[in-house]
Amino acid sequence: MKITIFTSNDLRHINLINKLSKISTGCFAIIEGKTLFPGEVNDFFKKTNLMKKYFTDVKEAEKKFFSKNRFINKNVKCKFIRHGDLNYLAKKDILEALNSDIYIVFGSSYIKGWLINFLINKKAINIHMGLSPYYRGSSCNFWALYDNNPHLVGATIHYLSKGLDSGKIIFHVFPDKKFNNTFEYTMSVVKNAHYLLSKKIKNKTIFKTVPLKQNYKLEKRYTKNKDFNDKILQDFYKKKISIKQIKENIKKRFNKNKFIYN
Repeated sequence: MKITIFTSNDLRHINLINKLSKISTGCFAIIEGKTLFPGEVNDFFKKTNLMKKYFTDVKEAEKKFFSKNRFINKNVKCKFIRHGDLNYLAKKDILEALNSDIYIVFGSSYIKGWLINFLINKKAINIHMGLSPYYRGSSCNFWALYDNNPHLVGATIHYLSKGLDSGKIIFHVFPDKKFNNTFEYTMSVVKNAHYLLSKKIKNKTIFKTVPLKQNYKLEKRYTKNKDFNDKILQDFYKKKISIKQIKENIKKRFNKNKFIYN
């Protein structure tokens, strides 16, 4: 079984690459590079002291779960490109990676053109870090916490579509029940999503689940990168969301009959 993944270059992305490489006979990774120092370097996010503080907290949580994955396994064939250049690739540029059995998208830029058509035809699976249809777009788990909805922090494993985070849902994933802060709470979802997806690929049940169409009437926020700014971060830190608050709130988690998840 060959697997191709379109992803990025943080520890959490490397973790998924390595996990999939262990259950495949051939693994290909198309990696879009972003700065490893968001908030400190102008890139996808602006360079500000508050951004630096926030992403330092994010990185600490990421290291807790994924610090063993600082390098990509030797059996992975990689193509590194700049973030945003994905849609400029021609088929010939990644031809060998287009002959896989399973295609995964996690943390790539927005896919368009011939590539999105190819991936949809191949039933590519997207890992959306947020609970669709409640939260779609950018930084969704941050916004769920910001909105005082910790019970809507999670991940959505769904079929890739032309609409952002809008494909049919295969299953949902939730965070760990034990955590030390909000950053560990949200980052644990990434770990759980990787584990469950790789498990379902390995035991060949991933395509046996009947997918569920999203109900957009349930949407609470559709966010873009520009919505995430210093003013919002100031408000977020002022909230001082406690572990107790989160644990009380997650009792409101939606009925299992509505969605398919672990």
